[in-house]
Amino acid sequence: MLGRRASLFLMRDGHGIERVMVYLLRKEEAMFSHVVLGTNDLKKAKRFYDAVLGALGYAEGLSDDNDRRRRYVYRADTGLFIITQPLDGQPATHANGGTVGFTCQSSGQVDHWHAAGVAHGGLSVEAPPGVREVPSGSLYLAYLRDPDGNKIGALYRMPA
Repeated sequence: MLGRRASLFLMRDGHGIERVMVYLLRKEEAMFSHVVLGTNDLKKAKRFYDAVLGALGYAEGLSDDNDRRRRYVYRADTGLFIITQPLDGQPATHANGGTVGFTCQSSGQVDHWHAAGVAHGGLSVEAPPGVREVPSGSLYLAYLRDPDGNKIGALYRMPA
């Protein structure tokens, strides 16, 4: 499996995100190769996502700019999370009814993620962080709106 250091090396050594994604997809079977959210303030979004994803143990976003767009990429073992300015030059808008969820390893990590998000410009939405009962078991969840209004969540599947 390509580790974080190896992917950072590939990216810093001049290999593009596309090459890293191809390698990841050959090595891991994952539902998604990448998730992309648009932003109208890349600096503010990077500060926010460095904090919330840092709370989950991920490295800060790496710049992956070219002559068409500016963006930052966050790498996990099975895919990428990307924040970008829209390619079409239009304002970024959030998805009404859409949520991007991040996996956590404990309820404490969910709480840390939530606190980091609120401290860096996120807005807590829905119920406070806590347990939600669903047919498949107990989930510990928290939700935020990022500075651009995108809804994101953190989820820990509690042991039965």
